[in-house]
Amino acid sequence: MKWQQALFDYKMYLKIERGLSQNSIDSYALDVNKLLTYLENQKIQVSPLTITAEIVQQFVYEIAKQVNARSQSRIISGLRSFFNYLVFEDYIKTNPLELIEAPKIGRKLPDTLSEKDINALISAIDLSKPQGERNRAILETLYSCGLRVSELVGLKISDLFFDEGFIKVTGKGDKQRFVPIVPETQKIINIYKNQVRVHTPIKEEFQDILFLNRRGKQLTRAMIFTIIKQLAVKIDLNKNISPHTFRHSFATHLLENGADLRAIQLMLGHESITTTEIYMHVDKSHLKEIMNTFHPRK
Repeated sequence: MKWQQALFDYKMYLKIERGLSQNSIDSYALDVNKLLTYLENQKIQVSPLTITAEIVQQFVYEIAKQVNARSQSRIISGLRSFFNYLVFEDYIKTNPLELIEAPKIGRKLPDTLSEKDINALISAIDLSKPQGERNRAILETLYSCGLRVSELVGLKISDLFFDEGFIKVTGKGDKQRFVPIVPETQKIINIYKNQVRVHTPIKEEFQDILFLNRRGKQLTRAMIFTIIKQLAVKIDLNKNISPHTFRHSFATHLLENGADLRAIQLMLGHESITTTEIYMHVDKSHLKEIMNTFHPRK
């Protein structure tokens, strides 16, 4: 089996069996391609079935000189997944990364915004311009529903179930979940949808997409980043923020106010609760209050 065939089959496995998004699939493939580039540069002629642990170890040594520990760990994880697939399909007997350890890295805590910061950013939006109402609805939705930026730009009008108080969100791997949406955010979305969006010349294929640019097309992820960065500069916010910061803030504020971790996991669309548990490390001050309130031996 040649590398390109193995990589093609692996990507199909990630898409069909694992249900991963195209971005995730591309990321895994990039890790394998880094190894292929190394083999080509070193003129090492091996197939995915004959590569040895020693060759992979040498690659890891070389990559460690070029990237930080977090990136190194990510590449090792991606390669381990690729070779695990080959083991699973019975192409090889053992994973050449079986004894290779990823560098220990600290768990990075997510950046968060205070409620004051979020209100300041939203207040800085110029509502006299048509895109102002749209931008306000975007920030309110990011924060109120804890969406990923890809989920936001893909949100459809047919996904809005305001009478029931929910929106339908399509997340990673096309997995769908229903997220509660508060009346105030519903009101702001309706102002944009009914007073601004209706006057936009909309392209046929984007008729159902909620948030559009001035040319009637779906907004890009990069555009959402730009909107937020410009607002941060406008209010002199001395924090490096992105759309994901609103998602982090959503989860952190819910947890601080006593929300159940399992409920937060469901709203964020985390497959594993261990991913959600990172928010437990952001601010432990409320945990003492919960203990004093609910524990029978308080």
